[in-house]
Amino acid sequence: MDTIIPFALLCFTSFFTLTNPLGTMPVFLTMTNGLDEQERQHIVRRATFISFVILIAFTFCGQFLFKFFGISTNGFRIAAGIIILKIGYDMLQARYSNTRLKEEEIKAYANDISITPLSIPMLCGPGAIANGIILMDDAGTWPLKVTLVAVIALVYILTYIILRLSTRLVNIIGETGNNVMMRLMGLILMVIGVECFVGGVRPILLEILGK
Repeated sequence: MDTIIPFALLCFTSFFTLTNPLGTMPVFLTMTNGLDEQERQHIVRRATFISFVILIAFTFCGQFLFKFFGISTNGFRIAAGIIILKIGYDMLQARYSNTRLKEEEIKAYANDISITPLSIPMLCGPGAIANGIILMDDAGTWPLKVTLVAVIALVYILTYIILRLSTRLVNIIGETGNNVMMRLMGLILMVIGVECFVGGVRPILLEILGK
């Protein structure tokens, strides 16, 4: 239990920040402008389910992909740390460059926005996928693996609820509150990215120095 609780908290904070449902709300409302509540509910349900399935698939198959392509875990940790650090920095600056869409892009995705871009890459981007693979590698026991899957499911359930209530939450939080929340999550995400980067660099340096 002493190991599961800290691991669960790490999983929740990192995945919730990378999924960023609060930052996705304005974009979701823009993409679904003119749709009724039933259509919005269908889009949110499908997007969160697809994101969950994709993330779980990469989380469990990540080690197989490593072996297939000859990628080391430490090398992937370094790359993932840089990706997560970049996403966190953009969030710290309250930038929406990774999620904001142009009008012509919205029209192009109007036929099936639940898959692209809402599910991929907004709710299940490279940062979340990299985070899932790394945390699965860290989960050395089955209780930790079950905890990881349960936390991912919880994050997407919360994402579904937040997007379903997006019209109300935007009015309550406001633009200022949304920016403050994004900056705070960005700072947390940058710390996680640095830890991930250092965790990959340290074994490589020790191996080089030991030779």
